[in-house]
Amino acid sequence: MNEKITVGIADMKMARGSGILITYALGSCIGLCFQDPALRLGALLHVMLPVNLETGRKNAFKYADTGIRETLRQMMAQGALKTRITVKIAGGAKMFEVKSGNLGNIGQRNIESVHTILRQEGIRLIAEDVGGTVARTLLFDVVSGQGCIRSYGRKDILF
Repeated sequence: MNEKITVGIADMKMARGSGILITYALGSCIGLCFQDPALRLGALLHVMLPVNLETGRKNAFKYADTGIRETLRQMMAQGALKTRITVKIAGGAKMFEVKSGNLGNIGQRNIESVHTILRQEGIRLIAEDVGGTVARTLLFDVVSGQGCIRSYGRKDILF
C-alpha cells in the first residue's frame, strides 16, 4: 500500500520505491513533482515565492530558485541523473486582485521563475496545470509518475 506523505508550504519531501506525496493550498504557490523513473525516486516541492532575496537563505524550499536547485541536489545525492529527471507543475493561480503596489501577480511571477530555473538546470518540464483563479491540491505517485490535481468545483485532472 502506498503511504501518503504530506508536504507543507515551503517544504519538500522525497520518496523512493513507493509513496504518494501530497500538498495542499497551492494558490499562488507552485507544486513541482520531480521524478527519476529509473530509480523510482520522486520528490514534491511546494514553493511560495519566485526568487530568494532573503539574507542567509534560512529556508531554501520557500523560493523557486533555491528550492528547485536544493531538490535536484538531494535527488542527485540519492543517485538520480539530471538527464532522467522530469518535472510536472501545478499552481500559480491569481488568488487576489492587487490594486496597487509592486507585488503584481505573484502566481504568474512564480510560474515564470519555475520555467526559467528548470530551463537553466536542463530539466524537462513534461506537464503543467498553472494559472487561473482556483487553489489546488496536488498528489504525486513517485513510482508511476502520475500526478492528480484536485480543485473545488472541477473534475480531478490526471497528468
